[in-house]
Amino acid sequence: MTATGTFGLSREARNLQWLLGNLVEEVPGLRSVAVVSSDGLLLLSSDPAAQAAATPAEGRSKGPRGSSADLATIVSGIGSLTVGAARLMDGGGVKQTMVAMEEGSVFVMSISDGSLLGVHAEPDCDMSVVAYHMALFVGRAGHVLTPELRSELRKSLESTQ
Repeated sequence: MTATGTFGLSREARNLQWLLGNLVEEVPGLRSVAVVSSDGLLLLSSDPAAQAAATPAEGRSKGPRGSSADLATIVSGIGSLTVGAARLMDGGGVKQTMVAMEEGSVFVMSISDGSLLGVHAEPDCDMSVVAYHMALFVGRAGHVLTPELRSELRKSLESTQ
């Protein structure tokens, strides 16, 4: 996980880290995962592909450069684009977005008040399993992700860079 260790973090921050770690462990084929604030800042991330790259598997394709940081930028952009599209179409709030590519997929799901969960997955991942586990994360994290916790997570990431 890219966020700092648990030392000095609140119980809620540690729980959120645990939830993200659980998402990564439970879903095979994830390249990177990011929680992004409404203003596009990375709050929390995990990069299983980078961790696996320490012991490279043959034929494994790599995620985007800087995986979690780049994923946060992509998630923020996709989130903004889909919210604008929903407004133009009078579609209401955006719940989730999925982009399927030849070499992988990107999933974006709303958490709360503009915060987003983004996942970059392998091309052969089971999309229904990814979406299910993302929905579990969102359901468990949505009420916890308060402005105070977002601020704590941002400060925690800034202190590790």
